[in-house]
Amino acid sequence: MLSRRLLLASLTTTAMALSVTAPAQAADKVIKVGTLKLIHGITPYFYDKFTPAGYKIEVISFETPTDGKNAVVTKSVDFGTYGLAAATLGAAAGEPVVIVAPTCNGGMAIVVGKNSGIGNFKELKGKRVGILPGSTQEAVFLDRLKAEGMTLKDVKSVRVSFSEMAGALERGDIDGYVGAEPGPSISAIRGVGKVLEFPYSTPTGKVNMVMTTHADTVKSDPELTKVFLEIHRKASEYAMAHRPELVQMAGARLGLPADVANLAADNVELTWKIDQDWINRSKYYGSLMLERRQIRKLPDYSSFIVTGFNPK
Repeated sequence: MLSRRLLLASLTTTAMALSVTAPAQAADKVIKVGTLKLIHGITPYFYDKFTPAGYKIEVISFETPTDGKNAVVTKSVDFGTYGLAAATLGAAAGEPVVIVAPTCNGGMAIVVGKNSGIGNFKELKGKRVGILPGSTQEAVFLDRLKAEGMTLKDVKSVRVSFSEMAGALERGDIDGYVGAEPGPSISAIRGVGKVLEFPYSTPTGKVNMVMTTHADTVKSDPELTKVFLEIHRKASEYAMAHRPELVQMAGARLGLPADVANLAADNVELTWKIDQDWINRSKYYGSLMLERRQIRKLPDYSSFIVTGFNPK
């Protein structure tokens, strides 16, 4: 019989041999994805269902579109979704941000106090309106003002973040706001606000959130871009086709009550398709920003909107 010392030595030698000969387990490629704390930024939370072997998704949330855009530019995230406005601002300023897919159309609403007496758009004149500067909602609202023969000087603009708009209206700090879901639905469900209009009558239409990445990514790692956009496509279609799971995810990730999430989902179209109509509306949107001197020049759309990786 082997002595205890010989047995231990034998086991140690065997373990060392196995450690040398066993193949190393490759670590999964982590894809960091930035999104906003909004129901129309919820698609990344469904990515895990469709992530192929060898990859892992890490979702990072941001409070404002600018924060999300900056994370893409600094490569703190691999991909990031936020409003078209922030992406256009970055590209027009020469920042290396490119659009690789839409993420959500819709998700906007102009909301006023339920008992405010405001019954149409022109009655916003002189009222305190919550707006987030640099957002897609701001640009669309300015277009609506123009259509009604008004300017921003006709209202009292108050800077408010999306997550604070419903609360500011409830406290009486503002008379209305140009918001993003779930804010409008929260105001409606709580009985303190009503939707004055969904501002989709402008040539911008429902274009809102986009998926972006650093310009280096599409050049140096096209395979990653293709893999990611296929995940994005499948997750977008799944979330739109499974309302109960969308509502459940909104509760788990955003803390939304089911009734709020369900109402908000009526105003949200999760998407992934880049078509010519979407491109035309996006370019029109950029022309508005140039006209209002929010940007000094238009982005180079031939490189700013990347269509070559969009799933067919």
